[in-house]
Amino acid sequence: MAENPQKSVAHPRPLSPHLTIYRWPVTMMTSITHRATGMALSGGAVILAWWLVCISNGPEGWQSFHGIMDTVPGLVVLFGITWSLAYHFFSGLRHLAWDLGYGFDKKVAERNSVIVFALSFLVALAVFALVYTGHAGYLR
Repeated sequence: MAENPQKSVAHPRPLSPHLTIYRWPVTMMTSITHRATGMALSGGAVILAWWLVCISNGPEGWQSFHGIMDTVPGLVVLFGITWSLAYHFFSGLRHLAWDLGYGFDKKVAERNSVIVFALSFLVALAVFALVYTGHAGYLR
């Protein structure tokens, strides 16, 4: 009987990377997040349509929308939609630069990915700060 040649191998075959040892590259997180924010914006469009229907129903409709969206969970949802819009916009600009042939170097792509995350968060915070403090013209 012939011996199995795989059993005589001195080194075992490497295991596939798993979540405990695999580090996601920032460019991969950026790509996945771009897709996720696109889906979140679809949900945001439903909330926008709901807001428009509430406005069209007069002051009672307006108050019913604000009764829900002025709560902490409602504000978290609105901040998430705002961040999703900012993120998707800046990530789309990054994709446009790629389409034009810029930013393919690994270090540049990683730097731009970090910039997209940071800039989108700062823009979402700025929009919320403007609206919350009344400087956006909504609380006059």
